[in-house]
Amino acid sequence: MPGIEKLPIEETLEDSPQTRSLLGVFEEDAAAVSNYTSQLYNAMKRIYNAQNELSTATHLTSKLLKEYKQQQFPLGGDDEVMTSTLQQFAQVIDELSSCHAVLSTQLADAMMFPITQFKEKDLKEMLTLNEVFAIASHDHDLAINKYSRLSKRRENEKIKMEITEDLYTSRKKQHQTMMHYFCALNTLQYKKKIALLEPLLGYMQAQINFFKMGSEHMTQQLEEFLTNIGTSVQGVRREMETEQEIMHQTIQDLEVASDCLYLPDPDTKIFNVNRNLTRKTGYMNTRNKTRLVSSTWERHYYFTQGGNLMRQARGDVAGGLVMDLDNCTVMAVDCDDRRYCFQITAFDGKKAVIVQAESKKECEEWITTINNISKRIYLSENPEELAARVNQTALEAVTPSPSFQQRHDGLRPTVHNRPRPSRTNSSSSLGSESPALSAISLDSIVAPDTPIQFDIISPVSEELSNLAKTSGQCTRRTNPFGESGESKSQDSEESILHQLFIVRFLGSMEVKTDETSDVIYETMRQILAARAIHNIFRMTESHLLVTCDSLKLIDPQTQVTRLRFPLQNVVLCATHKENKRLFGFVLHTGGNRVEGRPVSVCYVFESNNEGEKICDSVGLAKQIALHSEMDRRTTDKQKELDREKQRQLKELNKQKQIEKDLEEQSRLIAASSRSNQTCGEGQFLTLGNNGQSEDQAEDSDTGDDGKKKKESEA
Repeated sequence: MPGIEKLPIEETLEDSPQTRSLLGVFEEDAAAVSNYTSQLYNAMKRIYNAQNELSTATHLTSKLLKEYKQQQFPLGGDDEVMTSTLQQFAQVIDELSSCHAVLSTQLADAMMFPITQFKEKDLKEMLTLNEVFAIASHDHDLAINKYSRLSKRRENEKIKMEITEDLYTSRKKQHQTMMHYFCALNTLQYKKKIALLEPLLGYMQAQINFFKMGSEHMTQQLEEFLTNIGTSVQGVRREMETEQEIMHQTIQDLEVASDCLYLPDPDTKIFNVNRNLTRKTGYMNTRNKTRLVSSTWERHYYFTQGGNLMRQARGDVAGGLVMDLDNCTVMAVDCDDRRYCFQITAFDGKKAVIVQAESKKECEEWITTINNISKRIYLSENPEELAARVNQTALEAVTPSPSFQQRHDGLRPTVHNRPRPSRTNSSSSLGSESPALSAISLDSIVAPDTPIQFDIISPVSEELSNLAKTSGQCTRRTNPFGESGESKSQDSEESILHQLFIVRFLGSMEVKTDETSDVIYETMRQILAARAIHNIFRMTESHLLVTCDSLKLIDPQTQVTRLRFPLQNVVLCATHKENKRLFGFVLHTGGNRVEGRPVSVCYVFESNNEGEKICDSVGLAKQIALHSEMDRRTTDKQKELDREKQRQLKELNKQKQIEKDLEEQSRLIAASSRSNQTCGEGQFLTLGNNGQSEDQAEDSDTGDDGKKKKESEA
């Protein structure tokens, strides 16, 4: 007999939609077998009960056997051997229908007993297993829904333990019930043939024994045919027994091996996360937003197909496309107080899906698998080997730096339990490198053992505070949570350019040069490799405000300025060659100097497909600042010239005043000399001509002297 299709017992724990669809086919086949067996049983019972109507009942049996090929059996419907065998039986029974009258005793043992056992025992057992499996599946769905709604806050550990135990029990019960149900359905395919052939064989043997005189009808060819059928039935029975032993052994092995898999959240230290996958399947909860605030979660079966993420609900014939995973981004998120959630964003940033995995291990494996697919590793001949080689290369290029934690212990009040990757001397790259970069040594761009910073902690704020202290600006009291409203209004009035962008901080690291854009490309490569190796998927979202004097990172919720980068210190800005959402800039960090050069730090961000626009905005701001500086210098020079003219004018006026004072003094001196000369001549005339007395002369001299004195004083 040809091979019989079987339900895969090994896939009962996964319980995929494909397995459920195949189970539905077997259940339809069982229903068809039950229906057909009932008809055949009624026909044989009519043979047994209706002795007077034996000829009619035998004819009906022959007719039903002839109609076997028209029966729409989902499984085994195209069995030509079975069809031809039943056709030959129908012909023989049709020939003997007029010769048989009473077969009560022999037919009860040889014909009615096997088909009665199959109908009353096997088929009823199948119906009972079907009901038990439906109840177990319903209980498992309720338990998994309760477990999915379990809060991640540790408020009631007793409830959490009860729900986890309930899920463990329901999952184990469903798995065991499903395995026995599959075994019964597989066995039914063999019992179906036995139940159809064995009663007919017994019926024919009863006819031969009952009618010893009917040897003229029992030819040698018919005897050989019956012998072959008996041998085939015994072969099918042996095959069924062997298959039953194999299935029971498989069930025992799977029960032992799957006991640890019943746990909904296995320990990742015991069960390692496979980071080299390029294909993955499993159930996850999908978030659907119903209103502005509320949302619902639906359980779907997800699977990857090439570079696409597919989704299929239970009962669907085929899955539907969710998203194209090429060049997509994936990161863990906190959503609706649920654990193990992550978000998948399309390459253009227009579509995003939030899903919830069943465990931490499943969440990490899904994230790493989607990351591998986004790099198009699945297009290679051996994708898993290439993924392992890429991850190993990235692991060699990025290793944790123990000194980075010690470096920032004094700067941060709290420490995140996250490894700090750093770079070792290696020329390997995950992405494509430009010819200019391949010709330049990586050590000339990024210093070896340079720590990578994934949080928004920058020495720029410290240097600005130090500069403020040294310049005497520490007398003004500032808001410790950000800039004051007065300073913001002043900046808004003074700055001409104001552009706001939504960005996510990926990381920063110190670089050795700022001459070419290759330093930004290399920094992007190392930061992305470090995040992929150490599973750092969380990013801090901020608003980047570009003005004519600085770049500011602002908290989108509190509107607090997290960081401020002076625009004159931004020396280089560029986007990624392939992924335009990634951009970075190089910043000189003030007074610190290493080997006679200023310390340069490269900051890398991710935007919503606006990397080039942000770089253009930064370039425009620098041009506006340059023109403003040139205008300011021109204005200062003009003011200096005006001040010089005023100073020269004042000097000229002062010189004129001095000359005027000298002329006035000379005039007074000349007038005084003329007055003295006139007074002397008058005295000589009075003494010589009139002969006045000495008393009068003295009085005259005294009067003249007083007059001279008054003129001198004047």
